[in-house]
Amino acid sequence: MESTNPVSENPVNTNTVTADTATTDMESANAELSYPVDDRQRGDSYLASQYSLGDRIHRQLWNTCWALFYRTSHRTAFGWRAWLLRRFGAKLGEQCHFYPQSRIWAPWNLECEDAVIVADRAELNNHAQLYLASHTMISQDACISNATHDYNNPAFPVVSCPMRIGRYAWVAARACVVPGVDIGDGAVLGMASVATHDLDAWSVYAGAPARKVKDRVKIA
Repeated sequence: MESTNPVSENPVNTNTVTADTATTDMESANAELSYPVDDRQRGDSYLASQYSLGDRIHRQLWNTCWALFYRTSHRTAFGWRAWLLRRFGAKLGEQCHFYPQSRIWAPWNLECEDAVIVADRAELNNHAQLYLASHTMISQDACISNATHDYNNPAFPVVSCPMRIGRYAWVAARACVVPGVDIGDGAVLGMASVATHDLDAWSVYAGAPARKVKDRVKIA
């Protein structure tokens, strides 16, 4: 039987050619996918910090304090965590209960009346002033943010605005309140709901975006 081995008929080393071609193709692909190295060197405004050096230092000090002393404190050490927040500029009333895994972006932008509760993993992304009236409750994994980005601006700058959460309002677990939304006294934002507009007082909202589903009995 005659041999049909193509290598014996064609002595070209196809393995070497294939490897060289693959290497060239890989280098070409990497060149296309890589970001230009000199974008940062040219001072790309999209990548530049939007906060002053003093603000960045302040934030780093707070993050360090949160990691070492706030997050590690006993679950019922509400007075200790309130004291730490006040040291960084927060204005808190009496009997505010911040749980150890709650996150506050800037304590100096936070003002609370009495008996405010912020649960574990709740996040207050307060780049601007955030006001929580008395007996406000923010449940686990909820997020209140008063900052966004101007996506029509090439520099993608942060845009923030003050927000207010009314007394006896409840933001339930995993619910989100987007920038510019105020919540009226006694309003309830249901679990995993997203508030994209102001919530009326003593009303219950649910869904994404949140819609009013019923009234709430006025309890105070």
